[in-house]
Parts: sequence; C-alpha cells; structure tokens
Amino acid sequence: MFEGPITPGRRRAAWIDSLFVDHAVFRTVWDNFHAVIPGKLYRCNHPTPSRLARLKQRYGLKTLVNLRGHRRCGSDALSREAAAMLGLNHIDMAFESRGAPHRERILRFHGYYRTMQFPALMHCKSGADRTGLAGGLAIMFEGGTSAEAMRQLSWRYGHFNKSPTGVLDAFFIHYATVAEGRIPFLEWVATEYDEVALRARFRASGLSSFINDKVLRRE
Repeated sequence: MFEGPITPGRRRAAWIDSLFVDHAVFRTVWDNFHAVIPGKLYRCNHPTPSRLARLKQRYGLKTLVNLRGHRRCGSDALSREAAAMLGLNHIDMAFESRGAPHRERILRFHGYYRTMQFPALMHCKSGADRTGLAGGLAIMFEGGTSAEAMRQLSWRYGHFNKSPTGVLDAFFIHYATVAEGRIPFLEWVATEYDEVALRARFRASGLSSFINDKVLRRE
C-alpha cells in the first residue's frame, strides 16, 4: 500500500505499487478508452501518467474524474501528480461497482457534471463498471434514454451483467420499467428511487461472480 504524496525518494515505490499491487502492468498495454459523448466526455481504465498526457494533447482534456475516490495506492498518487502537472481539474467522485447506486452520489455527480470543464475523462480501475455507470448517468443527464445509458454497461468494456456488477444494469432497467416516460430521471432519483429495494431484488450468477471477483479481481 502506497500512502501520501510522491517525493523523489518514493517515486519508485509508487510505481511498484501501481504496477504490481494495483495491476497497472496490464493497463500499460490496455487502455479501455472510449468516447461517451464525442468531443465532450470520454472513459478509460486508470490512466498511467504518460497516457494521460497523450490523451490530454489529443482530445484537449480539461478535467479528470476519478471514480475510484481518493485511494491509498501508487496509481492514485501518480495520476494526481500528473493531473496537476498537466493543468487538469481533478474531481474525486467515488461510486460502487457491486452495490445499488446511492441516491446521494448520483445527485452529487450531477452537480459536478453541471459545472465541470469539458472535455473530461472519467476513469475507475478497469474502465468497465463504475465508468460504465457514470457514462450511463451522463447519457441520462444529457436527456438520453435508459436503453442508450445501458450501452455504457457492455461486455465490450469488460462489464458482466450476471455478476454482482449487474446491479448497475438493474438500476437503469428499474427506471425504464417503473418511471421512464412518466417522470424525469433526476426527479425519480431524488423522490422515488429505493436503492435498498433494488439491492434486495438483484441476484448475481455464480460463474460471472467468480470471473469478476477471483479471475479479474475487480474492485
């Protein structure tokens, strides 16, 4: 576990922690980068500093949204330092990948979304689940449909809807079933959405859970 700011004497330790404890060694060759809203919002796995610099230059990024939250690991320390050096606004917006989305966090994310500078890049660890949720929420904030939002939660990004992370799909399906066309999304979240009930209804598949938790070792 790496904790605290990077100093010259601790940079090697930060990289070791990032590459081998936080599995960034895989992310050096796989970026899981995709556009959510071309020209405005992008998604990827936790970027290395050099990749973040390349993406900023290519897409004109102004904001980096960290969906993992502030973590005690080398990847977190390195990306915070890189964002500061590149002049990017850095936003911590932690989401869960295995729990029903929290009302308060959705509304807080909307508050950030309304005021953040674009183009923006969002990341979690693998760029599959929390990034998919945030991408779907952004689609809804922009007036999209739940069907469009759910395309952000796809196997092509490494998301498995039969695993515990499928509760994120269930969230959008629930809105489509009980409220879409009747009440605006954010109003539904604020006044009707019951995350406890959604969590109680959802059941994951054993095989998909094994792949996600034991093979891929997702957060």
